Amino acid sequence: MALSLRRRRLAGLPNIVAIKEATGDLERGQQVLDICEGKIAVYSGDDATAVELILMGAKGNISVTANVAPMQMSEMCAAALAGDAEKARAINTQLGAIHQNLFVESNPIPVKWALAEMGLIPPYLRLPLTELNSQYHGLLRAALQSSGLL
Repeated sequence: MALSLRRRRLAGLPNIVAIKEATGDLERGQQVLDICEGKIAVYSGDDATAVELILMGAKGNISVTANVAPMQMSEMCAAALAGDAEKARAINTQLGAIHQNLFVESNPIPVKWALAEMGLIPPYLRLPLTELNSQYHGLLRAALQSSGLL
């Protein structure tokens, strides 16, 4: 109850224009959309559920996956925003393994490893980041391959 009252109050402030809903809980996402009543934009912050939240009324996605698959994520969000659920869901399904496996360790370690694996950045990190644990290399490589990124 207190959460909804706070969000409703925030939605009424003129200098607040958007909120990021990143729980991955679509029921809660719908509640946030209802509470905001169109007064402020709602954006998904969870790639795996972004399509569904956009189809429910969110205005877009603050994405981790877009770092490694910018074109696909852009097309997916554009399709969802246009109401083309079939196309949006098809792209989302293709990217499903990436959505999940970019979080095997703290962000942005897996993202930077994936970008290096794709040949897009040099394969080194600056502190305080550490290398991706080698136990995840095969998993993330397979996700990149299944998503058509490698």
